[in-house]
Amino acid sequence: MPRERTFRTEAIVLRRSDFGESDRLLTLFSKEFGKIRAVAKGARKPQSRKTGHVELFMCSRFLLAEGRDLHIVTQAELVEAYAPLRADLVRVTYAAYACELLDRFTTENDRHSDMYDLLSQALGWFAGESDLLLAARVYELRLLNMAGYRPQLHECLHCREPIQEQDQFFSVALGGLLCPNCQAADARALPLTAVAVKVLRYLQTRPWEVVKKLQLKRPLQHELENVLHHYLLYLLERDLKSVDFLHRLRREANLFAGVWQNLG
Repeated sequence: MPRERTFRTEAIVLRRSDFGESDRLLTLFSKEFGKIRAVAKGARKPQSRKTGHVELFMCSRFLLAEGRDLHIVTQAELVEAYAPLRADLVRVTYAAYACELLDRFTTENDRHSDMYDLLSQALGWFAGESDLLLAARVYELRLLNMAGYRPQLHECLHCREPIQEQDQFFSVALGGLLCPNCQAADARALPLTAVAVKVLRYLQTRPWEVVKKLQLKRPLQHELENVLHHYLLYLLERDLKSVDFLHRLRREANLFAGVWQNLG
């Protein structure tokens, strides 16, 4: 879509950093134009009208002036703040994960309106839903599909036979399942229980309003998380900062719970 020198777009703030004495450097993800880098001049000043509209994970309507390397935010009007994210460290970490993952899978000015809609939905899930682990798995599967890396879960990627209801193996290098007879096709393939395969298929094909009714036991949740994170790390070829922080939060929460249990 061609742009005027000054243009309006709705966008979500993926990243931000201090720039100069009082400005913010923003990475925005817009529905119409994809990822955009822009400067919000004076946004760090308390009296600036932009201050409350350019925070992380906020959705705002921006008026931007096009520049050679960086655009300039001339106006910003809040659309959705996802306020509960700012009151809960775990929720905001999941939001950071969603934004970081999308950021890694996209390039500047590459339009992905479907990914924009997905991110907007996911921020709502992380702001309001109770099962954040489940919401994260659904987001990952949807994003993988949109990015062209949908995991193959219905046939063996080596022998091409339909997957049976039994424990399987997931090959991150091949992008899907290997049956027990073909495990040797990838010595690093991860074991995956039949239940996990069934749930992954369900999450791939059902809308969130249906999926969110699932009540999965924690070991199964962790099995799903493990296989998808291995797949994502293989595709991206690097660790994600938000994942490391989330794991640290869990370790500290488990340690805290253990201390209270011993005191009791």
